Amino acid sequence: MGKGDHLFLVDGSGYLFRAYHALPPLTRKSDGLPVGAVSGFCNMLYKLLEDTKDEFDPSHLAVIFDASGKTFRNDIYPDYKANRPEPPEDLKPQFALVRDAVRAFSVPCIEMMGYEADDLIATYARLAAEAGAKVTIVSSDKDLMQLVTDRVDMLDTMKLKSISHDQVVEKFGVPPEKVVDVQALAGDSVDNVPGVPGIGIKTAAQLIEEYGDLETLLSKAEEIKQKKRRENLIEFAEQARISRQLVELDQDVPIDVPLDEMGAHDPEPEKLIAFLKDMEFSTLTRRVGERFNVDADEVEPAGEHPAQKKKAATEEKKSARTKEGGAPGATPKGIDADFDAAAYETVTTLDALQVWIDKAMDQGFIAVDTETDSLDEMQARLVGVSLATAPGEACYIPLLHGKASDGGLDFEGGDPVDQLDRKEALKALKPMLEDPSVLKIGQNLKYDMVVLARHGVEVGPIDDTMHMSYALDAGLHGHGMDELANIHLSHNCIPFSEVAGKGKKQITFDRVPVDKATEYAAEDADVTLRLWMLLKPRLTGERRMTVYETLERPLVPVVVGMERAGVKVDKTVLARLSAGFAQKMAQYEDEIYELAGEKFNIASPKQLGEILFDKMSLEGGRKTKTGAWSTDADTLETLAAQGHDLPQRVLDWRGLSKLKSTYTDALPGYIDPETGRVHTSYSMAATSTGRLASSDPNLQNIPVRTEDGRQIRTAFVAEKGNKLISADYSQIELRLLAHIADIEALKKAFADGLDIHAMTASEIFDTPIKGMDPAVRRRAKAINFGIIYGISAFGLANQLGISRGEAGDYIDRYFKRFPGIRDYMESTKEFVRENGYVETIFGRRVHLPGIKSKSQAEKSFVERAAINAPIQGSAADIIRRAMIRMPDALEKAKLKARMLLQVHDELIFEAPSGEAGKTEKKVAEVMSAAAEPAVKLTVPLDVEARAADNWNDAH
Repeated sequence: MGKGDHLFLVDGSGYLFRAYHALPPLTRKSDGLPVGAVSGFCNMLYKLLEDTKDEFDPSHLAVIFDASGKTFRNDIYPDYKANRPEPPEDLKPQFALVRDAVRAFSVPCIEMMGYEADDLIATYARLAAEAGAKVTIVSSDKDLMQLVTDRVDMLDTMKLKSISHDQVVEKFGVPPEKVVDVQALAGDSVDNVPGVPGIGIKTAAQLIEEYGDLETLLSKAEEIKQKKRRENLIEFAEQARISRQLVELDQDVPIDVPLDEMGAHDPEPEKLIAFLKDMEFSTLTRRVGERFNVDADEVEPAGEHPAQKKKAATEEKKSARTKEGGAPGATPKGIDADFDAAAYETVTTLDALQVWIDKAMDQGFIAVDTETDSLDEMQARLVGVSLATAPGEACYIPLLHGKASDGGLDFEGGDPVDQLDRKEALKALKPMLEDPSVLKIGQNLKYDMVVLARHGVEVGPIDDTMHMSYALDAGLHGHGMDELANIHLSHNCIPFSEVAGKGKKQITFDRVPVDKATEYAAEDADVTLRLWMLLKPRLTGERRMTVYETLERPLVPVVVGMERAGVKVDKTVLARLSAGFAQKMAQYEDEIYELAGEKFNIASPKQLGEILFDKMSLEGGRKTKTGAWSTDADTLETLAAQGHDLPQRVLDWRGLSKLKSTYTDALPGYIDPETGRVHTSYSMAATSTGRLASSDPNLQNIPVRTEDGRQIRTAFVAEKGNKLISADYSQIELRLLAHIADIEALKKAFADGLDIHAMTASEIFDTPIKGMDPAVRRRAKAINFGIIYGISAFGLANQLGISRGEAGDYIDRYFKRFPGIRDYMESTKEFVRENGYVETIFGRRVHLPGIKSKSQAEKSFVERAAINAPIQGSAADIIRRAMIRMPDALEKAKLKARMLLQVHDELIFEAPSGEAGKTEKKVAEVMSAAAEPAVKLTVPLDVEARAADNWNDAH
């Protein structure tokens, strides 16, 4: 080994414990041997080997383990690690197996009696660095950070984070070479390193930075001003010295395996596959076979155990069970069970269905999915139901294949389909789906709950894998089932197009042949159950359970109720508005033609660009990649701000055109023929910050800044004898900024009920509040709201129609008056750079992987998003908490109001006219207290609630 080489040292013990705690228990089905940690370890090691090959191309590699028994540190301090509990019983038999796994991967597996893995890593790192090689330690263990140098770094593969000099300083407050001194003072309760009482990491770092090293500090302890700290340093000086011996790694271990024997190379595929087959890790076996182009079926398992001897008999029984419509197998399979080997059952009799129901009742959980003929859950017909009780054990219950809406046969040829009567099947399923002792597991279960509720089945209690993923990994990837299956199970789900076709030839699911439908639908339930088994333990291990249990899971049935309730929309009002918009657009068109000097297609960006920049020669034009002039909203708004009438009139025309096409003309088509109401669908995991998204139709984007836009809301009305109530948080994001950034002036203004925008204007423009020019207040308002979204001087200048220099001066004055805001912004940017995420005040984690981008523009954008996310996300969490509490609060108050809509910081209710006043009061009370008791805000949450006959008047 020499210059140019790159040694990877993997902390094998750390990998093993991570795998054990991150995954649910898993046993080898043939003999019940615990193998969950081994499975996770193998997947992690395989991923590391594949990823490092492309990104780092290590020349040498080894996995280092702790050996059992005492080490030299126990001779120094007998109580070293005395507090550590015994390993879990199901983990003990896996210690030897993971070492076998490493050897199966053709990687050196190293351990030594009397020494810890960290000492071996320290020794190998020193030897490699002295030889001129680069070293990467694959671990996040803080004890190894003392080894970081210009040639040695660390890699946390779980967080995809490199740890070098700067990260060590951020962790300990000192450079790597002083870490042992800091640890000696602070001690370590986990390893039972005593340290000095009353001194933590931060204080220790300050002391070491001031005095240089531990011995100098101890020799000058009498100079310490703080009495208790001085006394402790003097009294426990020897304890500190012992602690230093415990935490300092031994870099001179008499190693057995030389560096030259650690050369990195591909594993022997047959040897690795044989081990994986012995462990019954079928998915990874298949991946390795595909990776090395080896037929895994031709490779014999490394060891002999009952599974291999009974394979043929098992397959025969499975086949017979499927043909007979019998029970799902009683032997539980692991998450890693091979999808290809799954035998999905088509359930066509009530007796066969009862077997699945009984299994669910016995074990207390079941995965559920529905198949329909439409994405609109309020109009979709229930075509079938799929269930899964264990990985690889799932069924499909066809209910409406080949039947028209009147129940007649609808397939060409009219062949009957062998399936259960829908009413009889639902009658059998209903007790189990509603039983509080059986957990129903689904992926985006809200859709299925609405569909089943229309048939009188109220599903609950539930777990939802989409929301588990959202609570864990918001911002990292999407949360749809296909994507999650690919990420977590390395499995590609059967595409819908494979069973239903594409484009114009695509058929609805009720026309899919039952055998194909079974394969597709049962796989969905199977995948969902496996995802649940993987994601549920992560919630606890990664401390996301509270987010899931308080903000995600309980909101699902609340949103189901809202979507089913819908809101009444008056078609007459929409027709009148549409006609008025059309008339007004015609007037705008005449003005536009006159200003342009000719007629042209206003909706054509190309023709409009030619008028503005070729014919009229307006300045500020820019061309797109196609060579055409850009006429987007930003361009037109900039031109309009410069005093040009034509672009302003085009903006007015576009605004009306969108209102007409998107709302007044389109909304009537969304009115449900059965209920006479519009039922929007809410996406609960579509944004990274926790805000809900509305679609089909989108009721959250109705413009409210213009009079024309506000008129759309007049079409949303209450049923006769009722009122609509709008309850809106007042300036919630500004209030949360004051709380999170701890801005005393803003907190006091909110507490005193002041006009926050006028107060801000007074503070930064030295203008009395009394008699304030509305334009001055408007500028302060733009800054207040702009700051939350990281507005630039350029953006503020465009918004207010002022110069960029003047806008920059305003922003500078704002930060000087409220310096805590800039401190919050800078600390947030530092945090996201280090961790790759930010959190709301309720612990919702918003991942921002773009912070690692090499593009400075993208990184700047992500930094602005990081500043806003804790504020917007906390506001979203608060309204979620209010929504979750609302149904019970209204019921306890004996009020008949129904929650209909959520639009960002606003909730819409429909209540009997005689209860409107009491409902307003109760709703405001629940919303105002929504943060408590989890968070005690330092600002009040004001809620404005008002009742009226239509949404606009209630707002």
